[in-house]
Amino acid sequence: MTMQVLAVDDSRTMRDMVRLALTAEGIEAHVAEDGIHGLEVLEEIAPPDAIITDINMPRMDGFGFIDAVRAKEEFRSVPILVLTTESAADMKDRAREAGATGWIVKPFDPAKLVKALRMVAG
Repeated sequence: MTMQVLAVDDSRTMRDMVRLALTAEGIEAHVAEDGIHGLEVLEEIAPPDAIITDINMPRMDGFGFIDAVRAKEEFRSVPILVLTTESAADMKDRAREAGATGWIVKPFDPAKLVKALRMVAG
């Protein structure tokens, strides 16, 4: 079965890079441009195997998005990886408290991203 991943990032370049990294590994990638769009995409697809989200985004940031995802019963167990330029410990703690599974700092290594996804979603 093909792994499905939702990637939420306000940067078109980042969304394209993530999509390329995932599709090259046979992973089905769905993308959204902010937290609100991410929630809309989640309603349209079956629960994904994993979610990747940025933190700093307009309309709804990554923390709000993680909170909203975790508030929905069907998405409670979906692993969420934060992919961001932020590396501060307090940001990581806040993301973990919101329900994030892991943290990857940009710029990312595509192979490491895919490996992390397979670890958390496997």
